[in-house]
Amino acid sequence: MQLKGSITALTTPFAESGLIDLNAWRAQIDVQLNAGSSGLVVAGSTGEAANPSDEEYCQLIELASIRVGHRAVILAGTGLSSTSKTIRQNKLAKRTGAHAALVVTPPYVRPTQAGLIAHYRAVADASEIPVVLYNVPGRTGCDLLPDTVAVLSSHENIIGLKESVADESRWQALYPLASPGFSLLSGDDETFVRAMIGGAHGVISVASNAVPATFARICRYVSEQNFDAALALDGQLQELYAFLGVEPNPVPIKAIMKLLGFGRGLRLPLLSLSDDYTGKADEMTDLCKTIEQSM
Repeated sequence: MQLKGSITALTTPFAESGLIDLNAWRAQIDVQLNAGSSGLVVAGSTGEAANPSDEEYCQLIELASIRVGHRAVILAGTGLSSTSKTIRQNKLAKRTGAHAALVVTPPYVRPTQAGLIAHYRAVADASEIPVVLYNVPGRTGCDLLPDTVAVLSSHENIIGLKESVADESRWQALYPLASPGFSLLSGDDETFVRAMIGGAHGVISVASNAVPATFARICRYVSEQNFDAALALDGQLQELYAFLGVEPNPVPIKAIMKLLGFGRGLRLPLLSLSDDYTGKADEMTDLCKTIEQSM
């Protein structure tokens, strides 16, 4: 399995009651498939992974699996602070139809690099589905360094890395690790085109919830080495990227998704977008609609 192209880190739509809106969930998946997304992340950071119960978690993956079939790759967010709990979560993901596990570095506990190697090896050894490493130190307090990634990339059940650090020197150290058996995926919307031009295989995106066809088109342009077209289209999204950072993810993207008709809110401790930004949310939703309609 090689991961590439535009992969969307799906938001989880909640109804006014606080329950998951399963009709909206199915509709979101259909939009992504019709737009050409190559993969979907279920219950990742953008999907408020800390909130669903085990029953809800399994239901989200099962419904996605039924809807998707073999048209895209389903990655389930499984990373937890405990190695044993991560292994258990991988088993749930496998049982309910996920094709791969997106395993974030253990949040809060701050293991050493040696500890990360031991953690990921134990997880990958026990997993019946391939493992994708996920580094987002701004959220976890733990940074998976390139030398550590290099060690882990040789494991036969570890097939890629989602790297959310945008620093160019970080990517220069990672590019040599890219291979048919190990995919490099940007986790930073603002810089993913640069990363792909440099040698990354694709992106796991927040913004593509609202502009999936646009992201699929950009990825296709890069694969065709039409870099000018990719950069030009990406340039139209810079204001959207900036808006998605005005409050912690997924608050801004969920404001847009609500306006697009997918879900009504978030679960505590997250709150809906501040009133100061509601006008900008309307503006960005209109931008998303305009760009998507031109694809």
